[in-house]
Amino acid sequence: MDATQARAAAERLLGCWRAGTVIPALPEAERPATREEGYAIQAELQRASGSTLFGWKIAATSAAGQAHIGVDGPLAGRLFAERVVESGATVPMGANRMRVAEAEFAFRMGRTLPPRAAPYTVDEVLDAVASLHPAIEIPDSRYEDFVHAGGPQLIADNACAHLFVLGPATIADWRALDLATHPVTGTVTGAPPAHGRGANALGDPRVALAWLANELRGLGIPLAAGEVVTTGTCVTPMPIQAGCEAAVDLGPVGATAMLLTA
Repeated sequence: MDATQARAAAERLLGCWRAGTVIPALPEAERPATREEGYAIQAELQRASGSTLFGWKIAATSAAGQAHIGVDGPLAGRLFAERVVESGATVPMGANRMRVAEAEFAFRMGRTLPPRAAPYTVDEVLDAVASLHPAIEIPDSRYEDFVHAGGPQLIADNACAHLFVLGPATIADWRALDLATHPVTGTVTGAPPAHGRGANALGDPRVALAWLANELRGLGIPLAAGEVVTTGTCVTPMPIQAGCEAAVDLGPVGATAMLLTA
């Protein structure tokens, strides 16, 4: 795949995102065959959008999530500043087809981790973190059948990024907590609470964060100071619809919520 094909794919996906439409798949000439080609399209997607990079998301951090979309490992996606909303905000559902909310741990970086030859350890990555936050992700895809699109196309599609809600930074001593066993509760109006724990995000949200840092390292991309990384859902994705409130409660770590309209 050359740069012209990557740009064409990115513009096609961005057009779908903005119009709320979907396609069966990228045309063969624009379809990525590898993860690297998928990330090249994703980078062009950011450039074409003109949006500021707010941070990163990780998709498919559980075995069930990977099986659901037919991939064998996590996928990284970009969070665009224009798609980030404040905690407690009212957000339109629009043409969102996935219609689920995800309860997540998110980290804001305090120091940049530049690309290097050696992988970063979990401790090195955590040492660069400034704060921990409760978060909600509302994913979506630009494919009619995202379940069978395959990893490279899903990466090109920004790992199904759509909307993101960042809660306030916790005042708890989160570094003293075992985030793997930490309970997570998600609620949606009219439905029973969804319960999970941090281990549902790649075994531990801290491990997921280190995975993201090293995924970027392999691509030659720094994980920059100020960027936010949301580390994957810790509960089964919760069905949402217009008129409901979606909320995430991480106990002493904090809570956040959003109201969805038509």
